Amino acid sequence: MTRTPLELFDIDSLLSEEEIAMRDTVRSFVDARLRPGLADWYEEASIPARELTRELGGLGVLGMHLEGYGCAGTSATAYGLACLELEAADSGLRSLVSVQGSLAMYAIHRWGSEEHKDAWLPRMAAGEAIGCFGLTEPDFGSNPAGMRTRAVRDGDAWVLTGTKMWITNGSVADVAVVWAQTDDGIRGFVVPTDSAGFAAPEIKRKMSLRASVTSELVLDGVRLPASAAFPEVRGLRGPLSCLSEARFGIVFGALGAARDCLETAIAYAREREIFDQPLAAYQLTQAKLADMSLELGKGMLLALHLGRLKDAGRLEPDQVSLGKLNNVREAIAIARECRTILGAAGITLEYPIMRHANNLESVLTYEGTSEVHQLVIGRALTGESAFR
Repeated sequence: MTRTPLELFDIDSLLSEEEIAMRDTVRSFVDARLRPGLADWYEEASIPARELTRELGGLGVLGMHLEGYGCAGTSATAYGLACLELEAADSGLRSLVSVQGSLAMYAIHRWGSEEHKDAWLPRMAAGEAIGCFGLTEPDFGSNPAGMRTRAVRDGDAWVLTGTKMWITNGSVADVAVVWAQTDDGIRGFVVPTDSAGFAAPEIKRKMSLRASVTSELVLDGVRLPASAAFPEVRGLRGPLSCLSEARFGIVFGALGAARDCLETAIAYAREREIFDQPLAAYQLTQAKLADMSLELGKGMLLALHLGRLKDAGRLEPDQVSLGKLNNVREAIAIARECRTILGAAGITLEYPIMRHANNLESVLTYEGTSEVHQLVIGRALTGESAFR
């Protein structure tokens, strides 16, 4: 009898019936709806984003951890497990869900006015409207405080001017949450993408996250009513709270990519014969598989622990950094090692491993680079900030 890597850790015994049901529902959707098209979407760098968003809304995973306004109101752990299953398909598809739910919807849910919430959240939860999140700029990624996008008052209106870069969902979005400098500090704005002066050209020629829409946002004198601004939050507290939500999903999601790579490598090694015996029968192969399974299981235990802390209202941002740093770093190492087991076959789209490895290069960078998370953890340990 053989067991999967996560069966060795008896992970299911740590999950509730509701969490297992949610995980299995998303896994079935992934297998039936997403996997058949993934290789083509990746190769062509094109996905049916609107169609998939509506289907994901019907599945109930968009903003699923939020309460009210048509959102499912599940536990954070259940949301993490959904992210894991989605990223087992492709990091780009998990990114679509993360940006919709943990960035755009969360920002509106946490910081928006009732008018914002009523206007956008039910449609976004149903997949009828797509959101994006404009924080990163061409010259300001890890240092968002230096952003150049600016909003100025003109009578009863706000006028936004600036550029955002590397924005998931940007070219297909109906609404953008945009962060900008004002005379009163950094503020967030709810920007309908059909506003005059708003453009979102898609970024092409990517080698990673090809099954995902990535865009530049250009705001050229975009005029908005006073009510477009989030009413209370000022400074980086607003956008950084949203990033912590998205990073939490990545803690789980990256493990999905790693699991898919590892299960693919195990299946290949059992079937592939070399020198008249299965590749899986060699000690070197088994050593690789054992080491990778250990790291996958450890990452899963960390993710579940962070999930339980979040559900208890006790999760701190530096603890999220522990999970993001470790689990993405181990996931990309697993993807690379699995590629060696498949040999030349591992570089083709007949198997998912190189696709996952390429995608994880982006996941390693976005929502805080590994270096940023090391500095967050270092500050927590020493009390000293080393960002400058």
